[in-house]
Amino acid sequence: MLITREELEHLEDTALAPYGMRSGQSHGRIYPEEEAPYRTAFQRDRDRILHNTAFRRLEYKTQVFVIHEGDYYRTRLTHTLEVAQIGRTMARALGANEDLVEAVCLAHDLGHPAFGHAGEMTLNHLMAEHGGFDHNRQSLRIVDKLAVHYPEFGGLNLTWEVREGMVKHETEYDIADATGFEPEKQCTLEGQLANPADEIAYTAHDLDDGLRSGLLRPEQLTGIAWWEQLKESLNWDGKGFNDMIRYRLTRRLIGLLVTNLIESTSERLEQCHCASVEDVRQRPQKIVGLSPEAAAMTRELKHFLYEHLYRHPHVMRMQLKAERVITALFEAYIGEPAQLPYEVQAKLQKRPLERVVCDYIAGMTDRYALQEYAKLFDPMTAV
Repeated sequence: MLITREELEHLEDTALAPYGMRSGQSHGRIYPEEEAPYRTAFQRDRDRILHNTAFRRLEYKTQVFVIHEGDYYRTRLTHTLEVAQIGRTMARALGANEDLVEAVCLAHDLGHPAFGHAGEMTLNHLMAEHGGFDHNRQSLRIVDKLAVHYPEFGGLNLTWEVREGMVKHETEYDIADATGFEPEKQCTLEGQLANPADEIAYTAHDLDDGLRSGLLRPEQLTGIAWWEQLKESLNWDGKGFNDMIRYRLTRRLIGLLVTNLIESTSERLEQCHCASVEDVRQRPQKIVGLSPEAAAMTRELKHFLYEHLYRHPHVMRMQLKAERVITALFEAYIGEPAQLPYEVQAKLQKRPLERVVCDYIAGMTDRYALQEYAKLFDPMTAV
């Protein structure tokens, strides 16, 4: 028995909630294409993202710890995969389109440069007079222009809904610029789900990595509301901390956050009587979110991580090193573009020098950036 795209679209019609985005009702692609015979449009988008070079590079890009600091810490790639699975779980429970959520989650960090947020802030500063740098917009540039996989068009030619979810991806600390994607409207429910999936993943897993590395100690978390609730739920008295306890704490935190978000979002959907995708998009505020109590507890935990992990001397030293590396690379390439690879120099015929250099650096992995730095500035390193 063969299940065609048309049958998959019919299954969506019968299985999704009224507010779930149907792939057959997509606003379409920039360049019209004949759709795949056995995949929906959103499934095809997911596959295009997975097979893109920028996605593979996430394996060697920083989450919190630079790649050479250890093999067990999260990278942008492992973080992205964790976000996608959390997103799918929440979408399935709420009757939303899992494939659309997964595609947005897999693409949400494609534009992140090497060295995490330190790299992004440095590039934004260096590009201040040339349009700035934002990883959401860079992700969109990759899927719309920079990825070269098809002779008929530049980019990946993703559907409007996936691209909207990428552009409107935001957290408490990153406010999206949704110009060109109906910024006066909310995103689809699927696009909204990608935001907390990201926050749940990085909050729980940064805590896990911080404890694994020893930069955080369990006793420092005493009094933090989520920590105390986790200890109580596991019947752990705070003594004899080990890897198994850390695993259990991380799993339980993710489980509690995901459950709370599903139930709180379901209540809001019932209260607003959303009967269509457009009902969700016309709401004055996002529907997806934690309960007020859980949101306050999570904000407390994130503040703790900011003060004790993200600003730990070890992490800050690496961030400052990253800023120096990226700044030096940028200034070197701007000062003498002939140092750029020939294929990068060729792009100068169509784009300004600063943007070409920014795109090149943004695409680098941690490892490649450090290698380039050595080749440019260390006389003993072969070019």
